[in-house]
Amino acid sequence: MTSRGGRTGLALGKAMRRMGKGMLDVLFPPSCQLCGGETEEAGGVCPACFGRLAPVTQPFCIKCGAPQAAEAYLNAKGWCAACERHPPAWDYARAAFLYDKGAKDLILQMKYADRQENARFLGNRMWRAGRTLFAADSLVVPVPVHRRRLLKRRYNQAALLAWEVARQAGVSWQPDVLARTRATSRLAGFSRKERHEEMKRAIVVRAQRAELISGRAVVLVDDVLTSGATATACTHALRQAGARSVSVLVAAEVPLQKEVDLDFPILETT
Repeated sequence: MTSRGGRTGLALGKAMRRMGKGMLDVLFPPSCQLCGGETEEAGGVCPACFGRLAPVTQPFCIKCGAPQAAEAYLNAKGWCAACERHPPAWDYARAAFLYDKGAKDLILQMKYADRQENARFLGNRMWRAGRTLFAADSLVVPVPVHRRRLLKRRYNQAALLAWEVARQAGVSWQPDVLARTRATSRLAGFSRKERHEEMKRAIVVRAQRAELISGRAVVLVDDVLTSGATATACTHALRQAGARSVSVLVAAEVPLQKEVDLDFPILETT
């Protein structure tokens, strides 16, 4: 039981934090992550820029997360025709946004321009899009980067997103469950078959983390889902370690039919 003094101290602490936040907002007004204009809350985007984003809404395929023109394009299980023909390795997938100009800007800023604060907004939207993926014992795991790329970039953007998603969901996360056994090539420009060949046996579960996976519902987090080659390699490794289920949660998804049509880079991340 919390004492009266303890309750008073907690209330005082909250009041001081609110006061401190208010002073910071006066000195440094919250700004939009895309245009730099003022926003109501730090780490967000203004209404105008939010209109540039394309949230993934119903109807969508529950297997790959891709939006559909109508419910009629989904089978009785909620799968699209592409997943019926070639089911992905994972159980379910969700994406917060389509990978269009607005989402691309947020992701590339986070990934290459050290705008790590973008993970707050993206992670929040990912949690909203994927909340049905989580169980009480879910473990959030980011897609790994190779150590050489990590040294160059200094952080793994998927780990930033994973931490924010886990915080929102109130579940555990572990940033170093997965590891890359070799430095894979950037997958942009590869065919789907070439991407999957490049990623074969490139990702493993670290031996010292294997016990965390056995019997768990794993939510695999990344920034962009394109061909699914990286997510497939991660899923195989997690299943081999005994994961009960593997779901994929990403900030943005490139619909398969648009992979060759986009006028900006498609980045199979990490």
